[in-house]
Amino acid sequence: MRQGPLAGRYPAVAAMVVFALVPYLALSAALGPITPIIARDVDLGPQAMNVTLGMANAGYAVGTVLAVQFAQRLPQRRMLLVYGTLLLVGSVLTASAVNPGMFIVGHVLQGLCTSLLLIAAVPPLIIGYPASRLRSTVVILNVCIFGAVALGPVVGGIQANAHGWRPLFWVVTGIAAAALVLSALTFQETPPVDPGSPIDYPALGLATVGCVAAFFGASELLTHPFVSAYTIGPLLGGLGLIVVLFIHEYTAKRPLLCVGSLVSTLPVAGVVAAICAAAASVSAISLTLDLLARHTTPLRLGLTYLPEFGGAVITAAAFSVIFRTRWLHYYVLVGLLLLSAGIVIMNGATPPTLPLAGVGSGLVGIGVGASVVPALFIAGFSLRSNNVQRVFAIVELLRAVAAFMVAPILLHVAASVGNGIDSGTRTALWVCLALSLAGALIGVGLYAAGRVRPPAPSVQGWMSGQEPGWFSPVLFSRFRPGVEQDESCL
Repeated sequence: MRQGPLAGRYPAVAAMVVFALVPYLALSAALGPITPIIARDVDLGPQAMNVTLGMANAGYAVGTVLAVQFAQRLPQRRMLLVYGTLLLVGSVLTASAVNPGMFIVGHVLQGLCTSLLLIAAVPPLIIGYPASRLRSTVVILNVCIFGAVALGPVVGGIQANAHGWRPLFWVVTGIAAAALVLSALTFQETPPVDPGSPIDYPALGLATVGCVAAFFGASELLTHPFVSAYTIGPLLGGLGLIVVLFIHEYTAKRPLLCVGSLVSTLPVAGVVAAICAAAASVSAISLTLDLLARHTTPLRLGLTYLPEFGGAVITAAAFSVIFRTRWLHYYVLVGLLLLSAGIVIMNGATPPTLPLAGVGSGLVGIGVGASVVPALFIAGFSLRSNNVQRVFAIVELLRAVAAFMVAPILLHVAASVGNGIDSGTRTALWVCLALSLAGALIGVGLYAAGRVRPPAPSVQGWMSGQEPGWFSPVLFSRFRPGVEQDESCL
């Protein structure tokens, strides 16, 4: 069996995962202050630039489903090299772009390949090593996914202060190259999961068309009213297709995504918490950044949001201790409540002062770090570990739709509701607060309706792949005696 010189070495594989995920996730939060500079240099108008960013986010969402399909029928580690190569190509195109086509193609490739790498590389890091390594892995996931996003405003502010953007994109290119090199050095031949499985064309088509349409409609809100052929039609139509995707996967005999087995109390509560936390946190940060950018310099503004990264680091460390205990469930609830508190603080003045924004961003960082990845593990522990890739794909697809699509909608609300941008932002932040509290209340309600006493996961049993980490009651089991759970993907 062919393998690289660093195959199976946990530090090298973990570094590869970090280098693969950080570039695009950091860029997605760093582009705000440098977007006008990029648009000017590559000759893209504001609306065209906004659509480009929307299509990159759509690529990220679609890649979660494509990665699962490729893993079923193609050698996974070989595909990891393909994804890494395409990410490097996309990064070079964006960094060296001299016209719209180069930047558009390159940035969309960055979004698509990041999620392909995420779904292909992270599950083996979780289940491919002894349980003793899981503590390090959960820290890496939290810091890698949310730490990168939290650092985005700081990085963008530094680059905007220098009145440029290419140095940042060349740094991203260097990191992508390091990820590709590590992918080759840690190469270990891995067969397809199920080479005889059918290609799920309906799932691929629904995911692709639905995400592209929904993100296109949301990105058009920059220059069009909400009720417009360019916005509401693609937006609602795309969301409808994503709903149809999940209905199809729930009813299919051989589903690509294990939707049916996730329809029980604990995973549904976890997914709802992740969606609400992602939508509320990204939107709240985007709204306050947009508002405060009118009152201060990009560098000072970016440094104001540095506490968000500190919050992500703190929660990652705490999660590494809590994830093996029944306190995991309460941890997600506390995270949603702290996220809500951060939004309230940032909404305490209009516009918020820089100190209020700093304190609020710190609480938002703690809140989102304590809710999204922990909620992913609540869903993942409910199935056998060999299905973690599919679970991760479902959660990341929904998280991407919630995080990257709700924010532009609420930015449009802030600009068009009330007597000005200040009052509009206040209204939009109240919506963020409602989303965060809804995640907490729905989760508590589902636990009560399922008669759940928060269990501690059987990590060793789950890692063996022979059994779930715990038993998850059917939805609303308190009111549905005798109903059995679908165990097709457990």
